[in-house]
Amino acid sequence: MFTALSEQLTGVLSRLRGRGVLSESDVTDALREIRRHLLEADVSFEVTRGFVERVRERAVGALQVKSVSPGQQVVKLVHDEITALLGGTKAGLEFASVGPTVILLVGLQGSGKTTTAAKLARRLKLEQKAPALVAADVYRPAAAEQLRQLGEQIGVPVLGGGRGEKDVPSLVKDALRQAESARARTVIVDTAGRLQIDAEMMDELKALKAAVPPKEVLLVADGMTGQDAVKIARGFHEGVGLTGVILTKLDGDTRGGAALSIHGVTGVPIKYIGVGEKTDALEPFDPARMAGRILGQGDVVALVEKATATIDAEAAKRLEQKVKSKKGMDLQDFLVALKQMQNMGPLKQVLGLLPGINAKALQGVSMDDKRLKHVEAIVLSMTPAERADPSLLNGTRKLRIAKGSGRTVQEVNRLLEQFQQMRKMGKFLTRM
Repeated sequence: MFTALSEQLTGVLSRLRGRGVLSESDVTDALREIRRHLLEADVSFEVTRGFVERVRERAVGALQVKSVSPGQQVVKLVHDEITALLGGTKAGLEFASVGPTVILLVGLQGSGKTTTAAKLARRLKLEQKAPALVAADVYRPAAAEQLRQLGEQIGVPVLGGGRGEKDVPSLVKDALRQAESARARTVIVDTAGRLQIDAEMMDELKALKAAVPPKEVLLVADGMTGQDAVKIARGFHEGVGLTGVILTKLDGDTRGGAALSIHGVTGVPIKYIGVGEKTDALEPFDPARMAGRILGQGDVVALVEKATATIDAEAAKRLEQKVKSKKGMDLQDFLVALKQMQNMGPLKQVLGLLPGINAKALQGVSMDDKRLKHVEAIVLSMTPAERADPSLLNGTRKLRIAKGSGRTVQEVNRLLEQFQQMRKMGKFLTRM
């Protein structure tokens, strides 16, 4: 996420942070670099210019403050301005006080509306908001079936889309009546998209909005489209009046310009970001924490939230006790720890939440998540006795395990060496 931009901004600010004294020309040079990097990252010219001017104005005053390092002051100013650029404060969903809350998802075809609808429904289900999904895309072949399959995966009912209905407002009103009967508290409507914004689509969305007044109208925009996402957001906002944006596909090596421009150009808050293909890969958007990620300061809060949501507390406690015991952890415990780590998501994403870990720092680290699968295959090819006592593993047993897991004997030996190092480290830390 924001890989190139994060690396570039971190480099500029680290040079400022390292200096005891800063002149106005130092700040001007740094801001010239930052301006160039923002434009390269697809941030709009208008937003970039305002950002640089505000930082310059505040930075000149910061140079006069002697009690705090000027470099640190400028870093904080940049962080604060990026936070403001992204919306300033976290904007959650608005819920209706009476009846189910209707959420319309709008956007172009291919932006990921249907999968985002399922991701949002899963999140609302975990928050005890009793969601239901409505398949209102009557044009794309199998759109309703795709949503129905996703609904089955997450255990959320899917209404509408099965009768060849072309009158979308009537379809959604009928689905809302069903949702009320089923006591759904939130109803997420997956609307149809087009390859580009056109009058016909806007007229249909306006009619739908008038028929079932929604509490939220959320644009689902592809974060990898750069400035096009900003133009799309502006077009939908002018057409139907958006209350928020969900940016998808931010798990790739995107330049980040869309996220940094959408709020500045439209005034509409980003409420969620999609960071993967799975139904759990949707995160609430927090401007301050995202600014910290962009500037290489990590996001420990997100890391803790991810761990809390995915790690089995009882299993973690048993593992801790095993590490502290005289015998120490065995390969079965190692496998449990590995699965806990896999549940938190791709290794690159997890490490990226740690402070000081930026794209440059991760360049030399193997990010191949398949490697974790290989390790799991090796451990699962061992007998329970071998997992409990790795000293039993002679040459013959290692060969059997290698064949059973589809790996090489060298990989089995490498895993055993790494496990022994981890066990020694655990004992050392326990003694300390």
